[in-house]
Amino acid sequence: MTGPVYIQLQMPGGNRLLTYDEFMNDLAARLAARIAAHKDDPEMVSQRQAYRMFGRANVERWLRQGKLHPHRRPGKVEYYTAELRAQQEKQQDYFT
Repeated sequence: MTGPVYIQLQMPGGNRLLTYDEFMNDLAARLAARIAAHKDDPEMVSQRQAYRMFGRANVERWLRQGKLHPHRRPGKVEYYTAELRAQQEKQQDYFT
């Protein structure tokens, strides 16, 4: 019979050794928290709402960089909330 399976995580400040079960439980808890935090988000938001939620400079930078795809209708510009959240969670390069 074999012992527990370990996973070594490389982290800033040192590596950490976890069992597979510890890793999976931590991952599941983090995913559940992220899903719960965004479960009430609408599918799309107006440009004004996007500016308010994520900052006008951020939204305009993501547009310039081609990372957002606005949906235009007569008199209205909307964005998928999931696209905005994805950009929010990425590490940004402010020099491009």
